Amino acid sequence: MLEKFLNIFRIPDLRKRVLFTLGILAVYRLGAFIPTPGINAPLLEQMFQSQSGSALGLMDLFGGGNLRRMTIFALGIMPYITASIIFQLLTVVYEPLARIQKEGELGRRKITQWTRYVTVVLGALQSIGIAAILTKQGLVLHPGIGFSLMTVLTLTTGTAFIMWLGEQITDRGIGNGMSLLIFAGIVAGLPRGMADLVQKIQSNAWGAFTLIGILLVLAGMIAVVAFIVYVERSERRIPIQSARRIVGRRMMGGASSHLPLKVNSGGVMPVIFASSILSAPLLLAQFDWVQNNRLLQPIMRALAPGEPWYELLYMLGIIFFAYFYVSIVMKPDDIADNFRKSGSFIPGIRPGKRTSDYINDILTRITLVGALYLIIISLVSTFMISGIHLNHLWLVGRAFDALPAWMTNGLGFSFAFGGTSLLIVVGVAMDTVNQIESQLIMRHYDGFSPRSGRIRGRKTW
Repeated sequence: MLEKFLNIFRIPDLRKRVLFTLGILAVYRLGAFIPTPGINAPLLEQMFQSQSGSALGLMDLFGGGNLRRMTIFALGIMPYITASIIFQLLTVVYEPLARIQKEGELGRRKITQWTRYVTVVLGALQSIGIAAILTKQGLVLHPGIGFSLMTVLTLTTGTAFIMWLGEQITDRGIGNGMSLLIFAGIVAGLPRGMADLVQKIQSNAWGAFTLIGILLVLAGMIAVVAFIVYVERSERRIPIQSARRIVGRRMMGGASSHLPLKVNSGGVMPVIFASSILSAPLLLAQFDWVQNNRLLQPIMRALAPGEPWYELLYMLGIIFFAYFYVSIVMKPDDIADNFRKSGSFIPGIRPGKRTSDYINDILTRITLVGALYLIIISLVSTFMISGIHLNHLWLVGRAFDALPAWMTNGLGFSFAFGGTSLLIVVGVAMDTVNQIESQLIMRHYDGFSPRSGRIRGRKTW
């Protein structure tokens, strides 16, 4: 394995990409320690400790702990993700934008440029909301218009810079830039999670059951990681037969292959998209005009993490974005058309529309399985942090008072041990390793997995 790892640095282009990616991640982590001016850091830390299971903790997860410290990168990449969701939805429902997307590289650049502009606008709006919240909560050393302008300028600039860092990784490094930035933030929070476990052991938080409980949690983490790896590697293989044809004097084709369809084609993106959309009510709930509104106040309480309505919308959002993401990356009509042009076909299925419908039916079934898998992983996070407050339901809430406390109140663990965090970390790590492995195999080096590697010729004596 060490020899295979050293092969990365023997290829000049791959070595430059890996080192460039590590350098960008180092810059990102450096910015995570530069605070926004004028913040009362100790009071801010106390507020986050008291609301660790709320939507603030969820936003802090994707921000890599930057929101907890209110650094210049406090907004993270959430504005960029929200802007990407907006444009991906518009390309489906708005025909002129769909035509621009089909223009190839030029159309993609236009949409990317507009996404950047919308990211800056969303970052500015969120910065205004954060400045108002900080001032209202008494977390500002010198409140006033100067602090508000400085906060908006600092956080918006930080968001634009993070967006640029992610694009640089995607274009000149290895892996998906935005996903790697989230990955780096979560991994940086693992020591804090380990410290939380140690503190629970020292304080004997669960009495005589503390040590056994910690061991069960660690075993559960290993089981969740194994489950994630198993599902992420799972795929549905559709057999493909190539038609025989004569090219010159040679008979070509006739070979059998398969079309691999991943069970979870969307990866971690449905979870990130759903979380991004549902984190919006958090900012709205902090404004006075929302808190004083008798109609909006109960709605905002119901949309807090751990509440049944929030969890229901979260699950529906994961299912929606799983299908939405697959509809973008996998187009059955294009696949069937490519089969027809290459003279390939699925045994027992007629070419053309029948092939497209057959692939679409399979994608529909396995995408549902992938979405349910993401929901199960997300529920692991929910029960470890806050639980689902079924006892808060109107009229029928009392019927759930008899449920175990870990189901309604959670176990109180940090995000570092949640299923969502493990899903992102494992998923992004596997995707990055696969890209590195494909680069190695393309240059005739051994990959990391046992079945990969260069094609070996016959030995000569």
